[in-house]
Amino acid sequence: MNSTGIEGFDYVVVGAGSAGCVLADRLSRDDRVRVLLLEAGGPDTDELLHIPAALGMLFGSQSDWSYRTVEQTRPERTFSWPRGRTLGGSSSTNVMIYARGNRRDYDGWRDEHGAKGWGYDDVLPYFKKSESNSRLGEPYHGADGPLHVEDRAYTHELSQSWLDAAVTWGLDRNDDFAGTSPTGAGLYQVTCHHGRRWSTADAYLRPALGRPNLTVRTGALATRITLDGPHATGITYLHDGQERTAHADREVLLSGGSVNSPQLLLLSGIGDPAELHEVGIDVRVPLPGVGRNLQDHLMTPVVWETRNSTDLVRDLLTPDNLERWRAHGDGPFASNYGEVGAFLDVTDGQDGPDVQLMGGATALILSGEEGTDRPVFTVNCVPLHPRARGTVRLASADPQAPPLIDPRYFDVPADTSVMVAGLRAVLGIAHCAPFAEHLARSYLPAGDDLDRLDDLSDAALEEHVRSWSATAYHPVGTCAMGTGPDSVVGPELEVHGVEGLRVVDASVMPTLTSGNTNAPTIMIAEKAAEMIADRPF
Repeated sequence: MNSTGIEGFDYVVVGAGSAGCVLADRLSRDDRVRVLLLEAGGPDTDELLHIPAALGMLFGSQSDWSYRTVEQTRPERTFSWPRGRTLGGSSSTNVMIYARGNRRDYDGWRDEHGAKGWGYDDVLPYFKKSESNSRLGEPYHGADGPLHVEDRAYTHELSQSWLDAAVTWGLDRNDDFAGTSPTGAGLYQVTCHHGRRWSTADAYLRPALGRPNLTVRTGALATRITLDGPHATGITYLHDGQERTAHADREVLLSGGSVNSPQLLLLSGIGDPAELHEVGIDVRVPLPGVGRNLQDHLMTPVVWETRNSTDLVRDLLTPDNLERWRAHGDGPFASNYGEVGAFLDVTDGQDGPDVQLMGGATALILSGEEGTDRPVFTVNCVPLHPRARGTVRLASADPQAPPLIDPRYFDVPADTSVMVAGLRAVLGIAHCAPFAEHLARSYLPAGDDLDRLDDLSDAALEEHVRSWSATAYHPVGTCAMGTGPDSVVGPELEVHGVEGLRVVDASVMPTLTSGNTNAPTIMIAEKAAEMIADRPF
């Protein structure tokens, strides 16, 4: 630190989440460079962060940003938006499902958005580089990467019954959702190692902590990017109640995710001039796309009360089973709740699936607004390609004020229509053996007669969608990659109009991938780290 209180590094990485931990590890492997990693949250020392079945206890905790959206139209309610605020970010708080989407997602980035070098064949090597898969191998999977991916150490008997019913209904069995095609039904692989959550803090950051050229600072809230004309020179941040500045001799790398990365750009005067003027921030770089193009997967639950079975949370998360997990890494505490699912096409004519299903033997109503004291099984339906586009905007110039998050979930009627078609597939599978034999009554939508669900009108199912949907925790797109007028970063992830500044996280995805977004975010960071390291020193 020099006499002005400014620390000097080669790279300053903002956000120790799914992407930031990757960057910190990969870049600091070169002992010629100095890397600073800033994380607003605390260390990942809470045992709950490492127990797969404890994920529901993390929402609203000190490890969660606990965001809420602005009020959405019909149903006139706000939505909870959990985001990880700890080392590992949302990889420390998510459902741990390992999914990549499919070929057309990445080819679409390249062909439709100008993201040269991001087609499927371009990105597959980085998925493989990141991965150490316990069962699967070439040509789609890696065996010696930092990120452990395994078949879950525990699966509830009803999850297997649902899978058998889905095959009876007509879906192909798929033992590798990240292989040739995700289409079909199967048990999800998870980002765990011997039954314990394996976040990017575990995979990438922890092995790097002993390097003298890597500094990790938790409890550090970035407040603005320091700029010298068009060049990013560092980050100003709050730490221990003091404002500090870190200088970046080479690059500033934003990895705050689809909420915090656009927020920091806007706080720094990089964004739409009219929006910046509204909150009293001087425009440094006019870039209208910042905070726009927000996309998220919405999910809607169908829940049945079951018979001749158990509920994961109510019956199986006991002190004895906790000790079993601590000793052996198996048993019910190794469940991620979203144990089983499928990718399918419900609207016909799609080149790949347009709906994802995720199920488990408990109340997976992740809005947190409902519970039951009887055993239940939940299947959540997730339309994969929403047309709605929302925004992340500043509420004020205060960096500690939560931003205004507006996903505009119900602005496009076609999105709800896909959800209704997906729900009808969910109900169809429920009629098939052996799963049907375990169903006692419908819990959501409520009713004693299981058959009556088939008679629900589209309007009734749409009302169910509006009343019970929740975020699937997959926000992307607010610093979109491409060459068009609304893009924020180019194919090298460099912010348009600013030198020495890149965004490396899910916010750069021009469109959502067809499934859970954690593995694609890690892939983005792997590819970015190579781009950055290849720049002449």
